[in-house]
Amino acid sequence: MQDITNCILRQMNSTRLISTFFKSRQKATALYATQAESLQNNVFCRLISDAACTEWGMEYNYKHIRNYQDFQRVPIQTYEDIKSYVERMRHGQKDVLWPGKVTWYAKSSGTTNDKSKFIPVSKEGLADTHYAGGRDAVALYLQQNPESRFFSGKGLILGGSHAPNYNVKQSLVGDLSAILIENVNPLINLIRVPEKKIALLSDFEEKVERIARSTMNQNVTNLSGVPSWMLAVVKHIMEIKGTDNLAEVWPNLEVFFHGGVAFAPYREQYRQIIRSRKMHYMETYNASEGFFGLQNDFDDPSMLLMIDYGVFYEFIPMDEFGSPCPHIVPLAGVELNKNYAMVISTSCGLWRYIIGDTVKFTNKDPYKFVITGRTKHFINAFGEELMVDNAEQGLVKACEATGAQLIDYSAAPVFMDANAKCRHQWLIEFAVMPDSLEKFGHVLDTSLQQINSDYEAKRYKNITLQPLEIIVARPGLFHDWLKEKGKLGGQHKVPRLSNTRDYIEEMLSLNR
Repeated sequence: MQDITNCILRQMNSTRLISTFFKSRQKATALYATQAESLQNNVFCRLISDAACTEWGMEYNYKHIRNYQDFQRVPIQTYEDIKSYVERMRHGQKDVLWPGKVTWYAKSSGTTNDKSKFIPVSKEGLADTHYAGGRDAVALYLQQNPESRFFSGKGLILGGSHAPNYNVKQSLVGDLSAILIENVNPLINLIRVPEKKIALLSDFEEKVERIARSTMNQNVTNLSGVPSWMLAVVKHIMEIKGTDNLAEVWPNLEVFFHGGVAFAPYREQYRQIIRSRKMHYMETYNASEGFFGLQNDFDDPSMLLMIDYGVFYEFIPMDEFGSPCPHIVPLAGVELNKNYAMVISTSCGLWRYIIGDTVKFTNKDPYKFVITGRTKHFINAFGEELMVDNAEQGLVKACEATGAQLIDYSAAPVFMDANAKCRHQWLIEFAVMPDSLEKFGHVLDTSLQQINSDYEAKRYKNITLQPLEIIVARPGLFHDWLKEKGKLGGQHKVPRLSNTRDYIEEMLSLNR
């Protein structure tokens, strides 16, 4: 008994000792409450200075930008606007959007005209943004849980893979998580699992099996990854171990750092399979474009905006989004409980770039926020990032193949059940029925995979997403739903895609 007690004490002491190295960051983030504008101004000045001699910096005369007002002459950017710059960078050109040569590019969801987009990931951006976020996730977690034994074991980090088919001679492409694993300090590999060659496997079925076999007998204390993907891994581990409680496999498991998709649909499932009072869940907001937020209070779902990284923030009020001259504000100009589209300038060479997410601030001392959605209708329940434009293109092909004609439609996710099955559910009112409803669904599903690489990845071998489901709407359903809402006529429209089931459940209740 004494030996067990001494072992526990040694484990606790190791975490307490290592925790001292995070004190400086805990103190630094405490300044967010009183020095936010000053910290953001420091980031702004550094970014402008560093990029002054790049092609972009000379095009917009960065050497003569003295303040935020001067910076506003730089136009707001989408991926389509910078695509030609990025393509030249991928082929080896230096000093284009950011100083020097950028070797790595994170593959993200496609735009209107492209199946995939490639986000520059510079060495500076890796250090001062992406890895800074990982460091601070641990720092803020330890601050919230001083009794942690985090470093008594290892962290299971579930990442993506490289995408060699997108590589060109002068650059490499991969999921952001794969880029982070590939470039991480070798010392980190001493406290993480699985080994790199397994972590970077592209075949997800093989990856799940090998992760399970290589980690199920390890002392895992923390998890990091996308909730839907991680659920598939841990369920397979429990199946092999013959248990329905993950805490029996990893008794020292204490925290899951999750991000990428909303955690709410998965929360109850995790509670059911990790029956441990010491388990914590901490949301992170990291994307291909940067690392932006961290949950710093287990009881508050809002995240702390990370304001001293290599990211300068601006915000467009959503009620002005898309207008010719929206009133764009820096951090100091935001209002609480108002939806904004987030605009970023970063040490990876993105300038006044619309990331596509919408946020709402819940606090200003320090600045805390929640993610409220996307700038367009979407489904991203499982990381598929299905946009309305994708849906429209897929429906056109399905109609052409089956002779169908549409009146209206709406789609939403069916979240994972106890067997980890999930799919998209499409409620469609036809003017002319397809010659085969089964064929219509198949063509739509296949077309979406061809259009959207993220949807394609989630549909791979039916691992994350099952084939989509088509429900035929009765005649007049959408008319009746809009009438019930008092939204007939004018500019009111049926929501084409939704990331929740709120709308579609209302419609289904009328589909009799």
